[in-house]
Amino acid sequence: MFLSVFDMFKVGIGPSSSHTMGPMVAAARFLDRLRASPFSAHGLRASLHGSLAFTGVGHATDRATILGLAGFVPETYVRAEADRAMAEIAETCRVHPDGLGKLVLDPSHDIRFDYTQALSGHANGMILMATDAQGDVILQETYFSIGGGFVLTEAELAAGLDKNQGAPVPFPFHSAREMLDMCAREGTSIAGLKRANELTRMKPTDLDRGLTHIWDVMDTCIATGLDSEGTLPGGLGVRRRAKAIHQALLAERGMNLNAPHTINDWIGVYAMAVNEENAAGGRVVTAPTNGAAGVIPATIRYWLDHAPGAGKSRVGEFLLTAAAIGGLIKHNASISGAECGCQAEVGSASAMAAAGLAAVLGGSPEQVENAAEIALEHHLGMTCDPIKGLVQVPCIERNALGAIKAVSAASLAMRGDGQHLVPLDAAIETMRQTGRDMNTHYKETSLGGLAVNVPNC
Repeated sequence: MFLSVFDMFKVGIGPSSSHTMGPMVAAARFLDRLRASPFSAHGLRASLHGSLAFTGVGHATDRATILGLAGFVPETYVRAEADRAMAEIAETCRVHPDGLGKLVLDPSHDIRFDYTQALSGHANGMILMATDAQGDVILQETYFSIGGGFVLTEAELAAGLDKNQGAPVPFPFHSAREMLDMCAREGTSIAGLKRANELTRMKPTDLDRGLTHIWDVMDTCIATGLDSEGTLPGGLGVRRRAKAIHQALLAERGMNLNAPHTINDWIGVYAMAVNEENAAGGRVVTAPTNGAAGVIPATIRYWLDHAPGAGKSRVGEFLLTAAAIGGLIKHNASISGAECGCQAEVGSASAMAAAGLAAVLGGSPEQVENAAEIALEHHLGMTCDPIKGLVQVPCIERNALGAIKAVSAASLAMRGDGQHLVPLDAAIETMRQTGRDMNTHYKETSLGGLAVNVPNC
C-alpha cells in the first residue's frame, strides 16, 4: 500500500476537501475527458447527490463545480480571479475552459441538488454531463469525492482502483503491525520507511522541497488566520476569534500568574486560525481533509514555538510520520466525514498529529504507534453534524480540541515504553465499523445532532 505524502497533504481551498476541492477536481477530470472525446459539446450540467446535495450549499459545492467546469483547479486557485469568473458566468451563463470554446452553463438551472436519489458507492456522488445544442446528453460520467480531495469515477470505485499504484515500494505496509515489524527489521523509524517509499517516485531534493512547501502553506495559513477579523460567510454570523485570543495570549506572556493549562489556549488558537481561514474559503492544506485542516499545523506550531529543542529541519519527519498513519487509516477505514463521521476527519488528523509529534520528540516506532492509537481511540463515535452545512460550528473548535488531544496523546505515549493493550489497527477497524453503523443523519448531511438542535438562521 502506497499513498504519497503529497496526496495526503494537498494545497487547496476551503471550506471542504470532499465538498469543494473534490467536485472541482472531478470537473477538471470531466473536461479532460471531453477534450479527448469526438463529441462537440454545447453545454454542461451537474447533478449533486447524497451529502454533496444535503450540505452542498454550505460547503460551496455548487460554486466549486461551476468553477471547475470553467477550468479552475485547487492547486492554482486565486480567490479574486474566481470571484470575477463567477460574476461573469452569472451574467452570461457561459464558461470557456481551455480547448473547448464557450459552453452554456446556467448556474440556476444546470447545477442541480438531488436530495432524493443517493448514488450507490459513496455518500459524496455527482454526475457531470455534456449536452448538444438540443440539450441531449452526449457525454456523462459519475464521480465520487471520497474524502481529502480524492476523486474516483464510478468504474474506478467499483474496481477498487488504487490510483497510487505504480512501481513497487521497498516497504509496502498495509497495517500498523506490518509497519512496526518493518521498522524493527530495518532498524529505522516510521518516517524512514515513508521516506524510502517516497524516493521511488521522486528525487530527495524534490521530496524535501515539497515538504518545506507544505509546511510553509500551513504556517502562512496560521499567520493569516491570526491576523484576520470579521464575520465568516454563510449566514450563521460566526465571528472570527483567533486574532483576539492570540493578542490576549501575547499580552499575558511573561506574567507569573499564568495557569499551566494556558498552553492549551495556544494550541487551540493555532488550529482555530487555520479553520477560520478554511471557513472563509482561504488557502489551506488538506491534513488529511479541509474540515480537519487545523489539527496538524497547530500541533507542529505548538512544537516549534513551545517545545525545547524543536527546529524546522525536522518538520519533514513530522509530516512523513503523520502521512504514514493517515495512509493506514484511509486504506483500512476512511478519512471522509460523509462516510464515517468526524471521527474519520478530526479523529484521523489527531492520530496523525500525535504520531508526528511523538516522532519528533524522539519516540520509538512503538511509542509513535501508541500515540496515534490513543488519539484515534478517544475520537471514536464522533459525528459530523455541521450547522447549516457550514464548516464552522462545531468544526472550528473541534479542530482546536483535536490538536490538544494530539499533544496529550503523544505525551502519554512518551511516558510509556510503547507497549499497550489496544493496537492502532484495532482502533482503525473499530472506527470503520462505527462509521458503517452510524446513522446517515450524523454523517455530514446536517440532518441530525447540533445541525437540527441549534437554530441556524
